Amino acid sequence: MTQTEIAIKMVLDRWNGSILNLNKHLNELSDEQLQKEIAPGKNRGIYLLGHLIAVHDDMLILLGMGDKLFPELNEPFIKQADKVATQIPSPAAIRKMWAKQNDVLQEKFAKVTVAEWFSKHTAVSDEDFSKEPHRNKLNIIITRTSHLQYHSGQIVLLKK
Repeated sequence: MTQTEIAIKMVLDRWNGSILNLNKHLNELSDEQLQKEIAPGKNRGIYLLGHLIAVHDDMLILLGMGDKLFPELNEPFIKQADKVATQIPSPAAIRKMWAKQNDVLQEKFAKVTVAEWFSKHTAVSDEDFSKEPHRNKLNIIITRTSHLQYHSGQIVLLKK
């Protein structure tokens, strides 16, 4: 295994570990707990999970892997704050979307070559990428892993 392959494996292992960690916590929460605010006046767990799905859906486009799986989640979970949207999916439906999305991303990530991980993502121009080659597909995974871990830490607060 080359150093580049090792670096990619390290990033993907952290992504996968973060998904497994959140899944562990989600499995310990009831649907009622998922409806609670993480702290008084703060986001509810269901909103955070819907937000993660919507953000991860954007990754499909950024990585050139196809269309969003759940475009209907963009409005209530990215464009709007929690409790603004009048209708959001049930906790059971959100959990199913989360599981499906993770399966699809895992399948698609497994097909990406070493060279493709270091190619530009779709939100960067050719000109900008030539100046900033770190704006690549692997960097999307790094930033989204940090985002996932941040919200996972919030979701843990629901177990109190």
